[in-house]
Amino acid sequence: MATELEIKLSVSEAAQAQALKWLSSLPEVRAGKTKSLINHYFDTPNADLNRAKAALRVRKAGDDYIQTLKTRGEFVDGAHRREEWEWPVSSPELALSLLEDTPLNAGLDLSRLQIVFETNFQRQVLWLEEGQTSIEIAVDSGTVAGNDARWPLHEVEFELKSGDDSKLVAWALELAREVPVFLNLVSKAEQGYFLAGLYHPEPARKSEALSITEFLQALSVCWLLDQPFPAQEYDLSRVANAAGAAGCGELWECVMSDLATGAAIRDLAEGSTTLGVLQLQLATAGQ
Repeated sequence: MATELEIKLSVSEAAQAQALKWLSSLPEVRAGKTKSLINHYFDTPNADLNRAKAALRVRKAGDDYIQTLKTRGEFVDGAHRREEWEWPVSSPELALSLLEDTPLNAGLDLSRLQIVFETNFQRQVLWLEEGQTSIEIAVDSGTVAGNDARWPLHEVEFELKSGDDSKLVAWALELAREVPVFLNLVSKAEQGYFLAGLYHPEPARKSEALSITEFLQALSVCWLLDQPFPAQEYDLSRVANAAGAAGCGELWECVMSDLATGAAIRDLAEGSTTLGVLQLQLATAGQ
């Protein structure tokens, strides 16, 4: 079992091309491999794994197959921190015996697992080396498909391999200043569950003031649902104060003005760098 720390940025197709061009021009960045990945995600008909906040897949990469189990984990300082189990396997079929020493073996009927959705994409890997810090940048372009529904997938992921974890947000923020990005707390797996009709999220409804993480999560749910963010329904005082303390109060006011227009979050995220920069600056300001 390993711990994964990554930042996932959703982008438009055009912004992804711009991001790849900019990243490739940096002296700290060198090109890695490009590969096609076919990913089948498994769950029970009642989505028991998703309710347990876990994702289970078998990935085909070239001639190799890899079975992976991930927990949803937690969102800390702009990055997702997850537990991950990974095993090489000989075929696209699940090796159930490998799950016996994982949390999935408690209280779940593993014999009912079946393919519920898939994500298929091309991944171009870049390596960013800064001092003792090594970051893998994955530029993913393809599709998410489930229950006869399909939509495009365009992401840039920063994953810490070694060194200073604060560099993840720092470099993601540098990219956000160059091209429009969206700091997305919704994983590929959650997108697949949504398309498969097995995940029905709603923006949180609460009377007390939202934390930064709750605000970012609510934005991500609105992104998934392709709808506006209902800012008037929330107490955003904690987030506004954090923005002021982080020196991005003017940026906060600009984003609040944009949200008040009623535009869908995806349109706002793709239209300018403002929202993505604010998200990443807030993510470093605390929870």
